[in-house]
Amino acid sequence: MAISRRDALTLSGLALASSALTGCTNSGTPEAPKESVKSASDYKAPIPDTNKTRVVVVGGGWSGLSIAKNTKIFAPNADVVLVEQRHEFVSCPLSNLWLVDKIELEYLTHDYIQAARNGNYTYFQATAIGLDREKQILETSDGNIEYDYLVFAPGIDYDYSRWTKDIAFENRLRTEYPAGFIPGSEHMTLRNKILNFKGGNFLMTVPAGNYRCLPAPYERACVVADYFKQNNIKGKVILLDENNTITIKEKGFQSAFDELYADYIEYVPGTVIHKIDLDNRMVFTEFDEFEFADASFYPHVRGAKILERVGLAKDAKNMLEGHINPLTYEAIDAKNVFITGDARPMGFSKSGNTSNSEGFIVARNIAQRINKTAVLKWEPPTTTCFSAISIAPEKAIYIYTQYSYNVKTKAFDFADTVSSEDWKKDGEVNAASIYDWADSIYNDMFGSKEIS
Repeated sequence: MAISRRDALTLSGLALASSALTGCTNSGTPEAPKESVKSASDYKAPIPDTNKTRVVVVGGGWSGLSIAKNTKIFAPNADVVLVEQRHEFVSCPLSNLWLVDKIELEYLTHDYIQAARNGNYTYFQATAIGLDREKQILETSDGNIEYDYLVFAPGIDYDYSRWTKDIAFENRLRTEYPAGFIPGSEHMTLRNKILNFKGGNFLMTVPAGNYRCLPAPYERACVVADYFKQNNIKGKVILLDENNTITIKEKGFQSAFDELYADYIEYVPGTVIHKIDLDNRMVFTEFDEFEFADASFYPHVRGAKILERVGLAKDAKNMLEGHINPLTYEAIDAKNVFITGDARPMGFSKSGNTSNSEGFIVARNIAQRINKTAVLKWEPPTTTCFSAISIAPEKAIYIYTQYSYNVKTKAFDFADTVSSEDWKKDGEVNAASIYDWADSIYNDMFGSKEIS
């Protein structure tokens, strides 16, 4: 099945959620005369000057959008600017349903201009490329912005280094077998792979560590297996998991693997890939080898590289451990700079709902400083997560959790967890709640949007 023209047009031109430097040079261009070199002030971004306290948010994902909106709510006199290089927002949560043709892409796609208009802040479409921490200036592809407070919410990048050091091979993995966990073209590629799959083994991987959206690879395995089953495709999902067991909602996913998809999912836990042979479509582990007709390789994740490039972290591969205050989200050695969302190092789930609730907390923290009121003590984010088990009929499982902080050990843990993993009993109610949750949170970030 080919992708629709509308979907292609909507996704075309989308960039990665995280900001990136161009890194381009032109050695053939002679050096400009000194008198032609302009000062930083000559490269001001085309946004109005202000006498108000300015809060600049880099990254228009679930955390950045929440921070921009809630900062204006808590500090209405602040001037808030959202810097985002994409022209439109496409949701990663719920995208697994789009991959198997269950929902329209329009339901996942939202309008930054609408969000800024409704939230009474400025949406500035540009890419962050540098940072002058002394002068408190953010450098962007379309000019410099002075700030009083700066928030980086750039999301994740992939880390393929455990599989290869060869850039050409990494590029093949990215383009031929994309992970599909950063919204954009890779989702389009993965969707076409699934909808046009003719049979054989469809190989997927689950990385170790705190990767983006813990249940999503297992959900994806279920809905793809269900698609194969409903369409009589002689195919099987092979799910190679670096973890020794299903990382979250284990009871619900494992029972679905066993009872619904025994002939369509082969789950292999505790599996570390030692070699990938793309030409012969083979994967080798310590004890086994797996042949595949098609695949989606999900590598480890890391903090977005922009954080290294602007000097906020020496190595964001370690997810900024030691580079931010885990209780306030403040960057170490950078005045009035915060890092939040999936780039942060704390062990909270890297999910849309978690990032959105973190945005609320960070926005309130910044607003209290602007308003010169007492900054409240640490507050945990919340994770609300629905995972589809099947498409026909629609069934899902659910988990809600908050987090605790142990002052003595300085460690975070789960707290107040509620789950609904009996998909036979509660599956249809949970599935309906997926859309209730999505409608509510999309409306919170952008304004009303109805299901297609």
